[in-house]
Amino acid sequence: MTQELTDLRNNILQGNYAEALAIVDELEGMSKKAILRQIKSFLKILLFHLIKNQVEQRLTNSWIASIRNCIREIKKLNIKDDNKSYYVNQDEWETLIEEEIIEDAIADASLEVMNGKYTRAELSARLDKTQILTTAIKFLALTYSYSAKELPAIMDDYLSQLPGGEIWQ
Repeated sequence: MTQELTDLRNNILQGNYAEALAIVDELEGMSKKAILRQIKSFLKILLFHLIKNQVEQRLTNSWIASIRNCIREIKKLNIKDDNKSYYVNQDEWETLIEEEIIEDAIADASLEVMNGKYTRAELSARLDKTQILTTAIKFLALTYSYSAKELPAIMDDYLSQLPGGEIWQ
C-alpha cells in the first residue's frame, strides 16, 4: 500500500489525475477486500459455534461470548463510512455462507465437536445446514435493525432459543 500512496502522490503532483483516480479505485478495492476478509473470519467463527451447539445440544458461556462478539464485530465492519450502506447487504449472507464459509467452519468444527469424534465428512452429513444457515442469518439480520448498544440485550433473547440456551438464560 505504501507504493500505491507514493504513486498517488506523484501522479497528483504531476497532474496525472486519471492515473491518480485509478490508484484511488485500486486502494478502495484493497480496503473492501480486507474488510470482507475480516467479516468472513468472524462469520466462520459464528458458524463454528452454531455447528458445535447443534451437534452437542449445549451452549457454554464461552460460545455465547464468541457468538455475541462475532455479531458485534460483523456489525462494526459491515457498515460503510457513510453509515448508510453495507459491504454485505442483508440479502447476500446466504450466498456468502453457502459458497465459501460453511465448509471451512465444518472442517474446523470437526476437530472439536464431541472431542473430534467425527471426520469432516461425517460431521457434514450429520448437520442440518439449513438450520445453521437460518440461525446465522437471523443473528446477522439483527445487525441491520439494532444499534451496537442495543445488540447485546437483543442477542440474549436469541441465544436463549438455541439448544441449551434455556438453561443459560
